Amino acid sequence: MLLLAAAFLVAFVLLLYMVSPLISPKPLALPGAHVVVTGGSSGIGKCIAIECYKQGAFITLVARNEDKLLQAKKEIEKHSINDKQVVLCISVDVSQDYSQVENVIKQAQEKLGPVDMLVNCAGMSLAGKFEDLEVSTFERLMSVNYLGSVYPSRAVITTMKERRVGRIVFVSSQAGQLGLFGFTAYSSSKFAIRGLAEALQMEVKPYNVYVTVAYPPDTDTPGFAEENKTKPLETRLISETTSVCKPEQVAKQIVKDAIQGNFNSSIGSDGYMLSSLTCGMAPVTSITEGLQQVVTMGLFRTIALFYLGSFDSIVRRCMMQRAKPEMADKTA
Repeated sequence: MLLLAAAFLVAFVLLLYMVSPLISPKPLALPGAHVVVTGGSSGIGKCIAIECYKQGAFITLVARNEDKLLQAKKEIEKHSINDKQVVLCISVDVSQDYSQVENVIKQAQEKLGPVDMLVNCAGMSLAGKFEDLEVSTFERLMSVNYLGSVYPSRAVITTMKERRVGRIVFVSSQAGQLGLFGFTAYSSSKFAIRGLAEALQMEVKPYNVYVTVAYPPDTDTPGFAEENKTKPLETRLISETTSVCKPEQVAKQIVKDAIQGNFNSSIGSDGYMLSSLTCGMAPVTSITEGLQQVVTMGLFRTIALFYLGSFDSIVRRCMMQRAKPEMADKTA
């Protein structure tokens, strides 16, 4: 009887794997597609633009610094696969004025056609203890990381729904899945992106528009170098428990998941574990994805308890080290 039940379960899983491709989103064809990348002048954004360009897409780069945009344009153009491809550069702060963002998106669509894929990669990070951070820091990070994703998405969504085709990518962070010491301002702005993405996916799925949320780990980018300048000791030690990824590796995975219409995009074993653990009520792209989350949840939850326990021990150790000099001063 037990053997029969096991055989039935195996047959059921195999059936799901066979049926899943039939109900999954149709992959987006990048050759000739118009891809807009915000924050595309450096880091992950630039690497995503290169990856899409390698696959035949037309690229619009959006960022604030004109000099960096022009430099990125030259780098991207080296990877063209035909002489028809174009890289358009637009300088604007996507977090400040929606009307400006809407206008530049219109300009881009007039030159390169409707936007097939939007990648919201503009963002910044500042670390520090909650009481040490200025209130303006919370406001700035929410503006750049959250509203900087809302405005471009709002500018392209109507056309995507009308054409019944499109991809919108939000680049969050593993700190947008798990709150960490020193990231009270950063994590909250990245958590907000997930809420936006989940709600938006429910609205646009009937129109064949799919949303992807990417959760990259620490990645070797100029932004990560800046972030390290303000990290408290505890945050640095926690970050050192995982390796730093290359932006090219992260970009390839994000583009792959966006093309397929996957809602979650994670990198590496840590990323897969976090995505499975924090999936909650998030949408799944296929039956098999949902099945994988159900099966792995118990195992990963057990591993995560030890994982988080190690973070707690790091924080306590740092607190004890700081307390020793203070106790010595009091007894002197």
